[in-house]
Amino acid sequence: MKLFGSSGIRGKFNEAITPELVCRIGQAVGNLYDEVVVGWDARTTSPLLSNAVISGLLAAGSDVYIAGMVSTPTLAHAAKELKAGIMITASHNPPTDNGVKLWNPDGSSFGSLQMEEVEELLLEKGISSVAWDEVGHLHTIDWAVERHMDGISGIIGKLEGTVVVDCGNGTTSNITPYLLRRLGCKVITLNAHPDGSFPGRNSEPSEENTRLLARTVVESGANIGIAHDGDGDRTVAVDETGRFADGDALMPLLSKLEGKSTVVVPINASMAVDRYLDNVQVVRCRVGDVYVSEKIKEVNADFGGEPSGTWVFPRSSLCPDGIFAAARLVQIVQERPLSEYLAEIPKFSVIRKRVDMDPTKRSESMDKIGEGLKCLNPRELSDMDGYRAVFENGWILLRPSGTEPKLKIVIEGDSDESAQALFQNAMTVVKGVLG
Repeated sequence: MKLFGSSGIRGKFNEAITPELVCRIGQAVGNLYDEVVVGWDARTTSPLLSNAVISGLLAAGSDVYIAGMVSTPTLAHAAKELKAGIMITASHNPPTDNGVKLWNPDGSSFGSLQMEEVEELLLEKGISSVAWDEVGHLHTIDWAVERHMDGISGIIGKLEGTVVVDCGNGTTSNITPYLLRRLGCKVITLNAHPDGSFPGRNSEPSEENTRLLARTVVESGANIGIAHDGDGDRTVAVDETGRFADGDALMPLLSKLEGKSTVVVPINASMAVDRYLDNVQVVRCRVGDVYVSEKIKEVNADFGGEPSGTWVFPRSSLCPDGIFAAARLVQIVQERPLSEYLAEIPKFSVIRKRVDMDPTKRSESMDKIGEGLKCLNPRELSDMDGYRAVFENGWILLRPSGTEPKLKIVIEGDSDESAQALFQNAMTVVKGVLG
């Protein structure tokens, strides 16, 4: 049984994620690393689960450094000082959920082999505990947020202008507004008090959930609006006219501005990246920030990101850092309005859909889906993560969800007509396999 996905492990509290499981994860990590920093997000259940993971670490003999309630990238930065990091968070999931994500000192989340090693301890080898006089020591640190801000400030430098920041009642409340003010901006905040029930808006920073941000940007005459998810590893923007800029829009822009030779994007990223960049190699990888970071290290890329709004800046860290992204976006609009940048990015038609898929027949179904796509005679067919079929007028991606019994369908065409035609072909294949 596989416990960890591309974003650690997450699910409903006291169902998929229990204190007992989290304690055992702590013990497993403590068997592998003798110094671990622990942080948690604003969710109601996060302090409880952080105590569980701390207990497991101490029982395994690992020294624990408590960073407190911090953003995920802040926790990842703090891990630079130690052997590993554990963040209790469910990111953008609803308040009923929680989870665990594991971090390396270089800011990358645990890779595939590391997660398998932890799973083996949990499921097969068993976990060892130490004697009473060998338990780990407990420390509290108060420097995590300050050092994270110092690192970003040293790279970005001085800024100016007015910024509206929607923290989504998450952990960026204690860092992004303060960082931008320190750098010289006038900052207007929305939902900037941590609250695990997310009363201001849903934790996912989608266009629907950021309408107040868009209105506030226009009414205040701000230069840009920034929106985070609950733990700060995602960032999207609103331009000065109130137009929402999601990951598909920001991916080409940030790739062009950050990319010198190579950028990494997942297979579900828009072909606008390829069309917009000049003399920069675009390397694709599996979906998930862990795979983006792994590939960045492998090819020594300048930048990587995902359409979900996760951005990795290797010159700062291999962690998706929404706080760095916020400062970088504000820096970008010092030169030109965001609306002008967005107007230059190629536009394509995208269709996304999810359909039910029997998890017990997942492997068999995907094999048949691959055969079905091959019959469409694509120019290119990749099985890196599900199946991605590339045609002259766009592409089809069919891949199983890592968190629910669904098949994800993503279509991108160079026109609405092309996208609809590709979608119909994709659904013919899907219905032929799944019914």
